[in-house]
Amino acid sequence: MATMKTPIRILLILMLGSLAVTLMIQAQTQKPMTTTNKTPEQPEKAVIKTDVDWRKQLTPEQYRIARQAGTERPNGEVYQQFKNQGAGTYYCVGCNAELFSSKVKFDSHCGWPSFYDPSNAKNVKAIPDPDGSRVEVRCAVCDAHLGHVFSGEGFNTPTDKRYCINGTILKFVPAMAAPAAKTDEVTPAKNN
Repeated sequence: MATMKTPIRILLILMLGSLAVTLMIQAQTQKPMTTTNKTPEQPEKAVIKTDVDWRKQLTPEQYRIARQAGTERPNGEVYQQFKNQGAGTYYCVGCNAELFSSKVKFDSHCGWPSFYDPSNAKNVKAIPDPDGSRVEVRCAVCDAHLGHVFSGEGFNTPTDKRYCINGTILKFVPAMAAPAAKTDEVTPAKNN
């Protein structure tokens, strides 16, 4: 019986070591939330790209979350950044679609950015998991995985919903940002 305990202990030590290494790697690869001072132009149609194009555009962490339905580490640098952001709007890092406003964000103490309603509902879609345990939230424009939405948890919000969103796939634009420039507009040259 004593000989059985040794392999189990070794296995547990290896598993814990592997978990520790994984968490350290995730902590080192998590980049701050993208922030810009210019309101992005809103997409007018679905954004469809090849896997190669997505990998070129997104960081490895953004790609893992948005394109492979991953989840960022809770209570990480991105979450701390989110908690300290003031008024502004959150856009999809993949396609610039407007998703959430700081007016509907709240601290649910879950370790991820939380909102109680999308700022532009047409850009956010909810898809129940096959087993019915959760409801996935995706960008309706580029189909990026955003996180999950939970209902009936008793938060004191107007909707009693918690959109639990991966901050890594959000682009924050402060409220005083410059408006988006239309791509078809031509800026006249200045004569000096």
